Amino acid sequence: MEKGDIMRKEYTRPLEQPIDDDKNLFSILIERAERTPDDPLVEYKDETGTWRSFTAAEFRDKVIAIAKGLIARGIMPGDSVSVIAHTCWQWTALDMAIMSIGALTVPVYETNSPAQVSMIFNDSNVRMAFAEDDAQRDKIESVRDQCPDLRDVYVIDFGAIDTIETYGHAVTDAEFWERERAVRGDDLATIVYTSGSTGTPKGIELSHRNFVFITYSGVRTMPDIAMKPNRRLLLFLPLAHVFARYMQFFCFAGNVTLGLSSNLKTILADFHAFKPTFILAVPRIFEKIYNAASQKAGAGFKGRVFAGATQAARDWSRAQQSGEPIPFALKAKHALYDRLVYRSIMDVFGGHVEYAVSGGAPLDASIAHFFNGVGLPLLEGYGMTETCAPSSVNPTSGYKIGTIGLPMQGVTMGVDDDGELCVKSPAVCVGYHNHPDITRQQIVDGWLHTGDLGAIDDEGFVSITGRKKDLIITAGGKNVSPGELEASVMTSPVVDQCVVVGERKPFVAAIISLDLAETNTWLRSQGAEPVADLAEAATNPIVHAEVERAVNKADELVSRAESIRKFEIVPDAFTESNGMLTPSLKAKRQVITDHYRDLIDNVIYGSKR
Repeated sequence: MEKGDIMRKEYTRPLEQPIDDDKNLFSILIERAERTPDDPLVEYKDETGTWRSFTAAEFRDKVIAIAKGLIARGIMPGDSVSVIAHTCWQWTALDMAIMSIGALTVPVYETNSPAQVSMIFNDSNVRMAFAEDDAQRDKIESVRDQCPDLRDVYVIDFGAIDTIETYGHAVTDAEFWERERAVRGDDLATIVYTSGSTGTPKGIELSHRNFVFITYSGVRTMPDIAMKPNRRLLLFLPLAHVFARYMQFFCFAGNVTLGLSSNLKTILADFHAFKPTFILAVPRIFEKIYNAASQKAGAGFKGRVFAGATQAARDWSRAQQSGEPIPFALKAKHALYDRLVYRSIMDVFGGHVEYAVSGGAPLDASIAHFFNGVGLPLLEGYGMTETCAPSSVNPTSGYKIGTIGLPMQGVTMGVDDDGELCVKSPAVCVGYHNHPDITRQQIVDGWLHTGDLGAIDDEGFVSITGRKKDLIITAGGKNVSPGELEASVMTSPVVDQCVVVGERKPFVAAIISLDLAETNTWLRSQGAEPVADLAEAATNPIVHAEVERAVNKADELVSRAESIRKFEIVPDAFTESNGMLTPSLKAKRQVITDHYRDLIDNVIYGSKR
């Protein structure tokens, strides 16, 4: 055995009852439609902004009608069909229909470039594509001559679903069910290309068994979220992301109504209209909601009340997490602020939210303690595309802030001799498409090597201590894990992204980008003049002082050798479209350090290469 394949510590969460995972993903929808045929299953906004819904039986029938159309158009088992669209009911219906007949769904992010579309289509031999609108169709058409396998392209905004259903009228029910019954657990369901903060996207092959197993494991691991009556999830992450995709299946397998929304600009109005019982988001969303609440309070008396409420929420949360009784005075203060402040913050989410699940990037502990104290536990979880999203999640009671929770039922997590976190379960991917060498390297004896450094406590709670490849080693040989520092700096209302640098340099520094809208809101709350653009914001002394405060606060979390000694505020936005962010809003460290190489070498460190 190679070094690193023997686990130094491992923990398995046992399955309470066996899971039959030798079936296809469509079977989850069939089972729900039989169990609760008339319950609302999928809710969405139509063109006028009115919320509409499909019952479980209606949605199953819609999926079958689309699947028949795919059969009529010659889609065979093993063929790849791509979807490029924002989160919408058509995405979910197409996904289920494609996989129900043994074809593979290949998601593509709306922000992918034509060159990436061409690479993905050719790597997975895409034969048919569904584009959301004209712009996405134009992107596909611009590379069509490079994609020899591609045949039909349909546009969702121009009646693609109706067209496909009409083709399907020529296909009998018997033909559909014959195809559906032939699809088993070990058949591939999808090839998901990692958005990847490094390198070219790689296709990860996920089988029906992978997804069916972790879907039912999730429902059993989180019965409070999945199985109580009238559960509601508002999903606004892109469905090209495996986490969002998994949550569709989780909703279907439980008693959850799935609400779909894709516009972050209307998210607060959508919370109010849809009234979710739990939400799922990346940490950036929770940071923005916290900052918005803080801005709204402003300065003066209301600002002081909010600051007091924030402190009380965090103190209460830390006391709750310690397991000791909460002191009477703190209880009384917490109850007062609940009436004055916390309830109005909870109302932001529609007034019915009981839990939130955070994943995709490190969550700053102060944000987690704030929301926990306000009454919304942020249950941090962990997963990768390679594990169909979740491998671990914090339980709804007995959760530990600062950890990524316990492995899900039937999942084993281990830490090897190098300190790398590894995962073994029936949800670990089949492999990397067209990359057998990477498959052999990453999955050894059933253990997926995650690339993250981790620790497991005696109760089985897992913590991420750093990223194996993200570790920054300074000239003095100090290993610095940047995630905690970056997450802390990004809690500032003016900061959009923070990227720590310092590889083979004498000290640690940071590149910081600003959020123009939030910076102006913050400046107004401070009684200062707003700025015209990011260039003016980057040189504003008041903004600089606020960033310095955030950096100093982050530095309190680490030793002197790991602290940020210098920072530069850049007058640029980091976005998906300019290649600086992944779709889950994580900064692409290598892209950013390459882009700012001159600034890093000559301004921050003042040394020529």
